[in-house]
Amino acid sequence: MTEQFKLGDLVWAKMKGFSPWPGRVSNPIKDMKKPNNPKKGSVHCIYFFGTNNYGWIDEINMNHYQDHKETCLKLCRTAAFKEACKAIEKFIADGEVFEDELDSDSLFDKLKEESNTSIEKKTPKIKPKKLKTYVPLQETPKVKRESIGSERRPAKKQRTDSNASSNNRLGSLSPALNHSTPLRKSGSLLDRPANVTRPATPPLDVETLSQTLKDKNICASSLKFGFLGLGIMGSGIVKNLLNSGHKVVVWNRTQTKCADFVKAGAEQGLTPSDVVGMSDITFSCVADPQTAKEMVFGNCGVLTEISPDKGYVEMTGIDAETSEDIAEAITAKGARYLEAQVQGSKVQAEEGTLVILAAGDRQLFDNCHSCFGAMGKNTFYLGEVGNASKMNLVLQLLAGVTLAGLAESMALADRVGLQQKDVLEILELTSLSCPAILDKGRAIIEGGFPTSQPLRHMQKDLRLSLIMSDQLEQPNPLAAAANEIYKHAKRLGYGQHDVSAVYIGARF
Repeated sequence: MTEQFKLGDLVWAKMKGFSPWPGRVSNPIKDMKKPNNPKKGSVHCIYFFGTNNYGWIDEINMNHYQDHKETCLKLCRTAAFKEACKAIEKFIADGEVFEDELDSDSLFDKLKEESNTSIEKKTPKIKPKKLKTYVPLQETPKVKRESIGSERRPAKKQRTDSNASSNNRLGSLSPALNHSTPLRKSGSLLDRPANVTRPATPPLDVETLSQTLKDKNICASSLKFGFLGLGIMGSGIVKNLLNSGHKVVVWNRTQTKCADFVKAGAEQGLTPSDVVGMSDITFSCVADPQTAKEMVFGNCGVLTEISPDKGYVEMTGIDAETSEDIAEAITAKGARYLEAQVQGSKVQAEEGTLVILAAGDRQLFDNCHSCFGAMGKNTFYLGEVGNASKMNLVLQLLAGVTLAGLAESMALADRVGLQQKDVLEILELTSLSCPAILDKGRAIIEGGFPTSQPLRHMQKDLRLSLIMSDQLEQPNPLAAAANEIYKHAKRLGYGQHDVSAVYIGARF
């Protein structure tokens, strides 16, 4: 079969499951074995610009660079891809031409030589006379001990061997994911990818009513409601409270987040205690149990202004023990307490379609009826304080394990060479199809992980569910294993990304 590409051609090379990447047909690096393929001559070694990695690519997955430039540039928007495009354009602009017999090792030597030359130009030379003022350190006791130890121990292997084998492994991964992280040396453990920059969260249009809220026709309560925390969930909830006609006082640790809500008709408190003093009922929706306690027990906190005629509703995802501690402190002041856990994410919070799990003071629950109607599509009253928190953790355990299973499946599909979009398309036709799995599956394929539900919040809920099960000696091996995957993704820098970024913890 006649080959369409020859050594030195600039191409778009596509690996399975990833967008085309700019590259050049090159000679393989040392010890890089050619894969077994029945179509002789149809596989080429490609040098990927920007990442300086190599991989074997079939001709059917290659196109000439200039002929398909306009089309391929639109298929990927990541920072690594843009850098690769800049690199190949610079290569073309400089008019560099490599002879056929020049192998890829020479190309690396050339790049390394250029890099060293650039460093030498920037580094000031040290005058010889200054070097004479330093005392030589060759005769220190430390050196003598090392020389003695070297007689007893075999010499260590050179690190260049591991680097070479690492380069071979890199050929099986996406050019984008092989882009080395500045914090790691070349050929580092597991060939982990550079962190994907979290897409910026689009600003919330506070004043626009959703169609869902219009259809509810909420009759707003005459009471004034305070709200502490304008994060991903809190912002959407407050938007619906304002647009349904409720009087709201807001506070957030970052005060600038209050500006849009004040323009929409909310009042602003300078501290949590100010909000409690200005409101009949105060909601709190913050990050975690520790922050929830700080809102209540901290300086200028809720307890400073809470009184018998007021109510406090905790919407933060917390454990039953924390909820009970807060309830005890609030009721000791003669006030009423309700926990109202929510099931849903950013989209459901903005649309007013959350599922609300409440427990605690029944009268306070009734007073919040119109608010819950604006926030969600269903509300459940579960009895005494702690039941709502327990129910929420049970549901979050199921969600966390399910998404970790999805991430492992998509990672395995990528490893064996299957198209991830095909996996999702087939999955949609099975009994496992549901909006949550399909939405997170699409997020994994797109790879940007825009935050709808932070991964760190899911890991927090898994941790709390494991603590709860441990107290009851209830084994939860699947949840424990899933929790480790989320922890790994957090450690790689994806805690603030969407929960779908658990794929990074499973894949790498």
